[in-house]
Amino acid sequence: MTATSWNTDRPWRGIMVATALPLREDLSVDYDAYAAHVRWLLDSGCDGVVPNGSLGEYQTLTAEERARVVRTAVEAAGDGARVMPGVAAYGSAEARRWADQAAEAGCGSVLLLPPNAYRADEHAVRAHYAEVAAAGVPVVAYNNPIDTKTDLTPALLAGLHREGSIVAVKEFSGDVRRAYEISELAPELDLLIGADDVLHELATAGAVGWIAGYPNAFPTTCAELYHAAVAGDLETSLPLYRSLHPLLRWDSKTEFVQSIKLSMDIVGRHGGPTRPPRFPLTGETEAQVRAATEKAVADGHR
Repeated sequence: MTATSWNTDRPWRGIMVATALPLREDLSVDYDAYAAHVRWLLDSGCDGVVPNGSLGEYQTLTAEERARVVRTAVEAAGDGARVMPGVAAYGSAEARRWADQAAEAGCGSVLLLPPNAYRADEHAVRAHYAEVAAAGVPVVAYNNPIDTKTDLTPALLAGLHREGSIVAVKEFSGDVRRAYEISELAPELDLLIGADDVLHELATAGAVGWIAGYPNAFPTTCAELYHAAVAGDLETSLPLYRSLHPLLRWDSKTEFVQSIKLSMDIVGRHGGPTRPPRFPLTGETEAQVRAATEKAVADGHR
């Protein structure tokens, strides 16, 4: 592997790619293609993978498929510590079972949304994270108040960290000001970039990792961008960021799964179809993603 930023003590740091899941035309999972994709990402400078996230369409998978995706990722990575499965579920008991499966597979960490069956209060959120943390695998909280309607505020994150329930947070709120409040309230809590289109802002605010979408299509350039940004090398990072931003912003849009898979197909990687209720992009949306991807290719990004 050519990854350079991976931390063996804190394997959730660095570039952890939220992997898209290759599907065949009949919408069955192509596990061989997925294994090849995981190996390609690591060989291209990324540090690990996050299977069974939203980008991996976990909500549409059967329990058997979801478990096999994790096992495939671990085998392909060659080191389970490089794998951070998403363990989100409607109930805490199910999320705990997925965390137990990740532990059995040797994964280095897990990614956990708040309870998403309803808008949980603080007591329910704390109990949820404590239950999953009891599986013994380091838990990375995923703050996505846009979709879950539950906001992991800096104060709540600090409490979860003090209680030993989380080691890091994937920050997807889009409010980059939170980075500074999190560092004040919980200086030992690792901040991970959670949306591609705020990468530069959060990297310069002290983020130590990136749970990333667009490296699925452009891993080498995204790795260069990330390392330059966290190193403060603005001469390198800012031009790359500006050049890629027309693509990176699609990671925060409703159609992010279809967009990233379309970009993968355009650059010669197997993105493939998505399972309903997601359908292929059409019209102006498809044209915009296609144009931005083709421009990135023409600009030499890879």
